[in-house]
Amino acid sequence: MRNARLRNDRPRPIVENREEYHSIVRYLVLLLVWLVPTAARTDTLPSLGDPSQTVLSPAQERQLGESIMRQIRAAKEYVDEPEITDYINGLGYRLVAVSPDAQQRFEFFVIEDNTINAFALPGGFIGVHTGLIRAAETESEVASVLAHETAHVTQRHIARLFQQQQQAGLASLAAIAVAILAARASPDLAAAAMAGAQYATLQTGLNFTRENEREADRIGVQILEKSGFDPRAMPAFFDRLQRAYRVYDTNAPAYVRTHPLTYERIADVQGRVDALPYRQVPDSPEFQFLRARLQQEQYAPRDAVAHFENILDEKRTINESAARYALVLALLRTQDFQRARAQAERLQADVPNSAMVATLMGRVRTQSGDLKGALQTYAEAVERFPRYRALYYDRARLLLDTKQPAAALNTLGQVMRFSPPDARLYRMQAEAYARLGQKLQEHRAQAEAYLLMGSLPAAIEQLQLGLHAGDGDYYQQSSAEARLRELRSADSEARKRR
Repeated sequence: MRNARLRNDRPRPIVENREEYHSIVRYLVLLLVWLVPTAARTDTLPSLGDPSQTVLSPAQERQLGESIMRQIRAAKEYVDEPEITDYINGLGYRLVAVSPDAQQRFEFFVIEDNTINAFALPGGFIGVHTGLIRAAETESEVASVLAHETAHVTQRHIARLFQQQQQAGLASLAAIAVAILAARASPDLAAAAMAGAQYATLQTGLNFTRENEREADRIGVQILEKSGFDPRAMPAFFDRLQRAYRVYDTNAPAYVRTHPLTYERIADVQGRVDALPYRQVPDSPEFQFLRARLQQEQYAPRDAVAHFENILDEKRTINESAARYALVLALLRTQDFQRARAQAERLQADVPNSAMVATLMGRVRTQSGDLKGALQTYAEAVERFPRYRALYYDRARLLLDTKQPAAALNTLGQVMRFSPPDARLYRMQAEAYARLGQKLQEHRAQAEAYLLMGSLPAAIEQLQLGLHAGDGDYYQQSSAEARLRELRSADSEARKRR
């Protein structure tokens, strides 16, 4: 086993399984005890303007959201796949661009969970469960949920929840934030957040008020209309979930429990969209491919192959390309590379201008052992789709596996020029530097990876190891020393607040 791989292992995530999710709740209670007092002081806050600003400013709300997101990103349920995250953020920002507050910072992310749910966190972070994407029948239905959650953020409904509880005490305010996280991510875990707090106080933090929901519906419909999606998808999706609620009773879909649906609320949304002109909006190929990918993952590999082969043979789909995309993925899971390649080539002939299909072809060639052909596929694809992250990730990984670390660093540098770095990029960068024997740069990159995964002490340790390695030029040494001082200062401030 390579030493580089040992050094670049991820730190143990806070969430190993659903039972350990409770540790997030306990951690956040302690975390928010020092976060909220700063946000809750009223002696220095303005007396005029948005009432929600009297408790949490936008900057403080973002800080709170970042603190929660560090824990979510470390969870194994967090989907760290560039194809999925790029799609959901592209969809989200299409909505944000026409929202009432287009300057608000947003980040959309996906959680691997079969439940039908989505949730908004403080600071513009919006999570979507894979179960919701699988359950949606159209792209506009997914967009309708994101538009609704976007409206919760732009209207600062979470800050208003804090405002309503201003008199409840700092501990209760912290508990409300924890309850929002627990209930929005998984309503079944909300009971853990309620421990030790008054039920009446926390209940207002678990669900947005009816007024908030109606406002989010109204703004969401406007966002859908302006962004070019079908606004009728919102009442259609809500109605389907509401009918599921009648079927499942107390085991209603998670989204129903965190966003209670009533006949009046659905009728109100339906009345709004009825006044709009009819618009037929086709799904994007990316949505169809992504949905098919998530659907095939629900089956055992051989069952997935049989399922999608039957769909194609019997022509039981209106989107043959999406079914074939899923079939290729299923064939890769069974290691039937010859059939996977034949189906992938047919798919590429049918959909020649898709970055997702080009990425799939690269993976087919890689997994079938045609590494030279895979490298050529990726080289050609990044020229055609220069801002598609998955191609760069796959190409860098293959370059590392074929012992070309310098070329891998160049590929990683290209994607970092147009994309915010993430932990995976930094881990691959650290591996490349390790193979080149550049110890300082290896540890510097690993430090940034740990920092993005929420482990500040581990990041500090990596920088210390790098500086003790004794290599690196003057600029690299000075930069690493400055970064170490910055992280030590942040760690010191965090310790003081605990």
